[in-house]
Amino acid sequence: MQNKPKEKIRMCVVCRSQSDKKTLIRIVKNKEGQIFVDKTLKANGRGAYVCKDKACFDKLCKTKALNRAFKTEVPAEVYEKLGEEFE
Repeated sequence: MQNKPKEKIRMCVVCRSQSDKKTLIRIVKNKEGQIFVDKTLKANGRGAYVCKDKACFDKLCKTKALNRAFKTEVPAEVYEKLGEEFE
């Protein structure tokens, strides 16, 4: 009997929909306080996931959902840099 590998399900911090983590964008805050997009999905630090949807990104910026997810004030430059990932 073979065990089927389980999908890693994560929740979007904006729309709260659940999806396989490979279909989401992972944003990480590391110990040094740097916030960046983790393309490897393996970087150390606190991760937050966002749908690869322009509407979710717009709402992420409007509601400042990363501030809640990381419990810190996220600079506007970080949101601008993240915007490049959605274009």
